[in-house]
Amino acid sequence: MSTAGKVIRCKAAVLWELKKPFSIEEVEVAPPKAYEVRIKMVATGICHSDEHVVTGDFAIILPAIVGHEGAGIVESIGEGVTAVKPGDKVIPLCLPQCGTCVVCKHPEANNCVRMRVTNPRGTMQDGTTRFTCRGKPVYHFFHTSTFSEYTVVDEISIVKIDAAAPLEKVCLIGCGFTTGYGSAVKVAKVTPGSTCAVFGLGGVGLSTVLGCKAAGAARIIGVDINKDKFAKAKALGATDCISPQDFQKPVHEVLTEMSGGGVDFSFEVIGRIDTMLEALLSCHEAFGVSVIIGVPPGSQNLSVDPRLLLNGRTWKGAVFGGFKGKDSIPELVTDFMANKFPLDPLITTVLPFGKLNEGFDLLRSGKRWIIFSLLMYPYHPQILRPVRCLQPYTTSDCLMPSSSRTLDQNSMNLSLQDVNNISVNIYQ
Repeated sequence: MSTAGKVIRCKAAVLWELKKPFSIEEVEVAPPKAYEVRIKMVATGICHSDEHVVTGDFAIILPAIVGHEGAGIVESIGEGVTAVKPGDKVIPLCLPQCGTCVVCKHPEANNCVRMRVTNPRGTMQDGTTRFTCRGKPVYHFFHTSTFSEYTVVDEISIVKIDAAAPLEKVCLIGCGFTTGYGSAVKVAKVTPGSTCAVFGLGGVGLSTVLGCKAAGAARIIGVDINKDKFAKAKALGATDCISPQDFQKPVHEVLTEMSGGGVDFSFEVIGRIDTMLEALLSCHEAFGVSVIIGVPPGSQNLSVDPRLLLNGRTWKGAVFGGFKGKDSIPELVTDFMANKFPLDPLITTVLPFGKLNEGFDLLRSGKRWIIFSLLMYPYHPQILRPVRCLQPYTTSDCLMPSSSRTLDQNSMNLSLQDVNNISVNIYQ
């Protein structure tokens, strides 16, 4: 039975209060209005930007449905929508692209003026929400709200992708991978034969390493206090890995010595004020380029001696790797399908939607190399095949149905009990 034009009741993770767990609730998702699209979500990743919302470092209106790194299938469209049709595989855009504002028309800019990611208002363009829970409006996040079985986005916040793309992998292109990879190839414009330093070897940091490698960097130095991350970083292209805790002097001095005067390109992928300055100081004073990728706490300021830039250093910031979503995401998905870069090594844990809070706990612990915790929505048969996590992890998590029940194309609306019955199996 078609759900187009009707209110859909489904499960979503609602954040009612800061610094509290998400509550898995039944919510009502209104049909899309003109120039809007309703999506049946298939997979989503947990990003540190979502954690910043929980802690209050990123201010939004509550209650809200968070999540912004996902992929799904178009369920229905509103009047006037031409970019997608029901049944299309899509990635919702946390960074919209209207195509008409001054930013969208600029060849090197991507933070659309019509819906700025830096000033989230929590509503659709008409000022209203499409989510309701317990009789109250629930607000949107980053124009996407992927922590819901269904979500509604503006047409400027969605892009169609290859119908053969595995959604449980390419959802990472919705934020984390693209942010790191693009910061190297598009924002910094890493050159062949250059030396790069990447501060922070989490998921976005490793994506930055992949970008530096793709651009032809001769030397890629990973910097992290967690040495457990070094093997994976080297497997993806890092030539050296160092921990600041192994030295009695600032790490920028170590990098300056290692590179013979300073690296060509440095990337801060942590979101700390002190490491942003270290990354800047580590690049060559005459021609080095340093890019800020990590999101810093909103209440902190950074004081810098302007003479650090006077001789020629360049200091840049980047959102979404400098990419315009509608223009670039389909190309990145195509490149992934052509094996131009891997995504599997970035996936370390796969969890069912009902274990979202557990995924955040793993992300915070840092003990299991949690890079991207994928939350697999249970109703799509495509996602029930195992997802392999590459060695050298001590365990790999595979999503398997906990019963012999077979899901067909019509098995789309599952209860919360169904969600919890899809288990994570651990293999040593």
